[in-house]
Amino acid sequence: MPGMPDPVPDERTGLLSFLAQQRLVLRTAAQGLSDEAARTVPGPGPLSVGGLLKHVAAVEARWLEIVAGDPGPQDPADYGATFVLGPDESLAGVLERYATVAARTEAAVAGIADLGRGVPVPRGVPWFPADVDEWSVRWVLLHLIEETARHAGHADLVREALDGATAFALLAAAEGWPATEWLTPWSPSAA
Repeated sequence: MPGMPDPVPDERTGLLSFLAQQRLVLRTAAQGLSDEAARTVPGPGPLSVGGLLKHVAAVEARWLEIVAGDPGPQDPADYGATFVLGPDESLAGVLERYATVAARTEAAVAGIADLGRGVPVPRGVPWFPADVDEWSVRWVLLHLIEETARHAGHADLVREALDGATAFALLAAAEGWPATEWLTPWSPSAA
């Protein structure tokens, strides 16, 4: 997938393509990192590249459960834990889980005839409105794009703080873009 999604023929393809693009950007922030580097928190907040990947995979998996009809409660303690790549977890394992979640999302969305189908709003989440009973599958996909893009931006900043690697240089390396006068693909020796 290039630096931008391909032109899209329809809404469903467009939503899934833009979600896939943001997943790619987030995954690319982890390119070349060791497990230790993926756990590193270089700033004043709690964010690491590995923790961000783990969190976004957990959020997408949870929304998939809600779309499938399981709006059950979530333990608030689980929320904070999703941002931490634990000592018994690996970056490769989190990336594999994220790929599995992505494939399940795409398969589930392919099986939903109407993207306008209602999805219950989870209760007890302080940032969800209490006066809205349901959103649509379309809304969920747009929210996942927003959530993934937000955290891809966080991962860009965390990665740059770790070793100076930037998003487009990492994408250029991942996709084999040629070097130009304004962009040099990232390489481990440049880190």
